[in-house]
Amino acid sequence: MQFYDHLPQDHRLGRVYRYGGGFMGLLLLVFGVLGLADQLAFFTTHGEHVLGLTSNGTLSVISIVAAAVLVTGAVIGGNIASTVNFAMGALFVLSGAVNLALLDTQANFLAFRFQNVMFSFVVGVMLVTFGAYGRVSGGLPHDNPYWRARHPEAAEAESAGSAEIEPAAPARTPAGHGAR
Repeated sequence: MQFYDHLPQDHRLGRVYRYGGGFMGLLLLVFGVLGLADQLAFFTTHGEHVLGLTSNGTLSVISIVAAAVLVTGAVIGGNIASTVNFAMGALFVLSGAVNLALLDTQANFLAFRFQNVMFSFVVGVMLVTFGAYGRVSGGLPHDNPYWRARHPEAAEAESAGSAEIEPAAPARTPAGHGAR
């Protein structure tokens, strides 16, 4: 089942995906462009400070590429933006974990410091949240396209108005009157 077919392009969830990913993309773009404007050395393990984080030429280029992916997803919108946000968020969290292990080693070719790791974790969690918003929950409303895609029979019955959406809850007996 493809969720891409079930979310109308003008659905209100699309704004969350677009604005969240677009904002994070613009933030990364500014960071990357400022790093390249400072003509930072590529592959140095020490890096220079840019907007309170350390960076080198390689991290600046990677930031610009990540920004381009996020902004492109935001421009396309819909489920594409949601999927891009979720995937990029997972990559940021993974990057934070890997670079945490590489701190103060010669393998730290992106010049990460602890504040970079925390930034990567925070941006990753925010992007995953933007991407998952409205897609995963135990209590999605019945007009949510993801609920409708997961429950096609109930959604069709609801649309037709001929059947009950949820199975009836078992009858509860008043306190003290139930079977023992």
